[in-house]
Formats: sequence, structure tokens, C-alpha cells
Amino acid sequence: MSSRGRPRTFSRDEALRSAMEIFWDKGFDNTSLADLTRVMGLNPPSLYAAFGSKAKLFLEAVDLYGRTDGAGIWEFLDDAPTAREAVHDLLKRSAENFTQWAEPRGCMVVLSAPQMEGGDTAVCDGLKARRLEKQVALQSRLERGVADGDLPEGTDCDAIAAYVTSIQHGMSIHARDGASRQTLMAIADCCAAGWDAMVAGVTTKAQF
Repeated sequence: MSSRGRPRTFSRDEALRSAMEIFWDKGFDNTSLADLTRVMGLNPPSLYAAFGSKAKLFLEAVDLYGRTDGAGIWEFLDDAPTAREAVHDLLKRSAENFTQWAEPRGCMVVLSAPQMEGGDTAVCDGLKARRLEKQVALQSRLERGVADGDLPEGTDCDAIAAYVTSIQHGMSIHARDGASRQTLMAIADCCAAGWDAMVAGVTTKAQF
């Protein structure tokens, strides 16, 4: 029987993986529909039928990244015995993860983001929510440190979490620019070395 008119079969998982890799390498804005159809082996109608839109495809690719190449960084916050060790471990894991491949390097969630002004709202909001989720997880770990007596009462856990995630985002940019794992590890060590001064700088004495 003739197969004329039947859609060509494809592996959705493989196509999504290909999309993830090009989005990670080129970013959302710089990845064209032609780029996507080329690497995914799909024509535009098939791509839209399978994934809905470029924005939906991108966010699904970001979630795939989180489960695969981007995994192994944030999952161990609760394993370290102290907040300082949790932060140091987080940054060291980031240094290892961001340099595990020759290309692309760094964090897809940070580096593939479009410009907010004029950018796709769903993509911008989706990435912002994913970044905030990680920062909130870190803040919760720091608050546990206060509850455990590991950090002093009055520690501004929100400020420290924002600072540490900013350091991590900066490490991602350094990785993309070609920084070595040794350099990124040194950044993690610098953050750990200044821990006591940082905590003291954002801690207010409890009022009685």
C-alpha cells in the first residue's frame, strides 16, 4: 500500500534533544525556525503539530535540560551539614557542570534567555520563574541553617540567596567565555572564604 500522505515518523525525544542543544548554543532569539527544522528533521507543520510553538518547544527543551545536562547542581542542598558547606558545594558543582562539555558551556537557563524588552513573554516569564525557583530553594536551605543554629538569628537569607545565585549566574557567563574549571572553582572558593564576613554584613541582632 502506498504511504503517500502519511507523516514521516520521528522520535519526539530525539527531536527535543536536538532542539535543546541548539537553543542552549544559540539562545532563544538567535535560533530560527530554519535552524530547528534542520536539526530536528521536521518540517514546520510537523514541528508545530508536535510542540505547539517555538516558545512551547523552548520551555520543554529547558525542562529537558534540567533533567539531563543541567542536573546534579541543585539536588544536594539538603545533604551538606551546614549552610556554608551547602553553598560551597552548590558552586563547586556548578563549576563542574558548566565545564563538562567543550560546547556549549554554562547554564542553558541563564544563557539562552531572550531580551526582556520585546521578547516572548511566555519564554521570559518561564525562565524567570525557573531561576526564582532555585533561589527560593537556596533561601529555604539558609533558613534551615538559622533554625538549626548554624546561622545567627536575623540573617538575611533572602539577600544571601540572591547574592549566591548572582555569583552562579556570573560563573555561567565566565564558562561560556571559556573560563577553565579551575577558574570557576576558585570563584566558588572565594565565596566560601568570605562567608563569615558576608553573613555578618547582612545580619541584624534580634530585638528584645
